[in-house]
Amino acid sequence: MLTASGLKKRFDRKAPPALDDVSFAVDEGEIYGLLGHNGAGKSTALGIMLGMVYPDAGEIVIGGKSVQREREAALSQVGAIFEAPAFYEYLSGWQNLKVLTAFSGGVDRATMEEVVEWVGLTRRIRHRVGTYSHGMRQRLALAQALLPKPKVLILDEPTDGLDPEGIVEFREQLFELREQSGVTILLSSHLLAEVEQVCDRVAILQAGRKVYEGGTRGLGGEGQLHRIEVESDADREKTRALAAAHSAVPGPGDDLFVLPPDADAATFLAELVKAGVRVKQFVRLESTLEDLYLEVSQIRRERGPESKSPSA
Repeated sequence: MLTASGLKKRFDRKAPPALDDVSFAVDEGEIYGLLGHNGAGKSTALGIMLGMVYPDAGEIVIGGKSVQREREAALSQVGAIFEAPAFYEYLSGWQNLKVLTAFSGGVDRATMEEVVEWVGLTRRIRHRVGTYSHGMRQRLALAQALLPKPKVLILDEPTDGLDPEGIVEFREQLFELREQSGVTILLSSHLLAEVEQVCDRVAILQAGRKVYEGGTRGLGGEGQLHRIEVESDADREKTRALAAAHSAVPGPGDDLFVLPPDADAATFLAELVKAGVRVKQFVRLESTLEDLYLEVSQIRRERGPESKSPSA
């Protein structure tokens, strides 16, 4: 549904490129995350998607239409929240929506009322935006993005400033959008835990280059990470010896061991007990998106800018 191919952009000849040959693809109906530190190239990539930044090379194709060559046709399929949503403070939320949708031909009243109700702004939509809380502004921005009934929704830090309840509600809305309307969603966020709960796949950018594209669970194939907490130093030594016999290696910590992917953890635990090791805890640790993000960032630093992107 959305494909980025070979994106390159340099704003200053003396500075590193903002984007350096970045490619990724978002499937129809997918929720896809674009991650990276400040300055990684996320905003530049989003600007190119929305036709606000022209790339030095490469293109964005949305629904079969090139943003660079068929801008109107491509962007007619898109709704977006990009950077800080801006509204006319002295107008009501309803008046703002009428003004903003007028630029794209307008939207009928019934559709506006339906979307306003769905985002939860019915009671305050006639009030001045200057009286809105941050969360209400985010709801209004989402309503504005949804009014064209887009096939693709692009969201830049959509939960920024929301309280925990607002974040949970927003997450549920994204799932509902996909299930009911089949909308393809691309979002950029710094909240890794939230992205992990929402996104099917992610791309991680670092210093203008893609360093990872794939699932949100580990890099795959490295093994099973377990925390094995034991009673004493003597027990720890026995654990290390048995771990070596099972081709396991110590992890990043005294209590962590990495078992091979085909290892039988239950058999390993039974042998520890049989050897007299007083096991206090034996837990398999699931890799998180934060682990993945830090891991690929470390790989990037160690290998340098010419390293290839890992994938899953």
